[in-house]
Amino acid sequence: MSVRLRKVEHEDSARLLEWRNSPDVSAFMYTDHRIGQAEHDRWFAAALTAEDRRYWIIEMDGRPVGLANLTRIDPIVRRCDWAYYLADPSTRGRGVGAQVEYIVLRHVFETMNFNKLWCEVLKENEAVWKLHESFGFRREAEYREHVCKGGRFQDVVGLGMLKADWAGARPAVEARLREKGIDPAALPDAP
Repeated sequence: MSVRLRKVEHEDSARLLEWRNSPDVSAFMYTDHRIGQAEHDRWFAAALTAEDRRYWIIEMDGRPVGLANLTRIDPIVRRCDWAYYLADPSTRGRGVGAQVEYIVLRHVFETMNFNKLWCEVLKENEAVWKLHESFGFRREAEYREHVCKGGRFQDVVGLGMLKADWAGARPAVEARLREKGIDPAALPDAP
């Protein structure tokens, strides 16, 4: 299985709208409403042009299966936020998320030379925040009743990683990837 990130292109718009409205994806987003075409078009235009964001399509064996992104990219303080989702449920549990996480961490801390990466995860999405922690992220915040989904308030976990954390965690992360048959050196860089 090969995993890579490629830049989002104009041709991805319809697919991304479908994914964003999919129950498998929207269950873990902050918003609950069905995203209409006009709202999506505004978001997509910013995704392609805003300087403080980067969006990538996650491909598994050449097939689009999800989205990864960096937002609030600040080259002055060398910090940004990130998130990803796998839109194709058949990819979950196969190590795709771990490969995406490795590619993004390497990109942020080694290519961009940033000092901090931040993410927020619904507390109920335990598998994802535990994955982040296994890569060296530290829980820095817990936002109580931070979002309302399905008429119910939910807590959010805030996780941060510093460049020094990544340097310390990287050898163990690479060893775990190798144990799963994934060669970290063979994973392509994010464009």
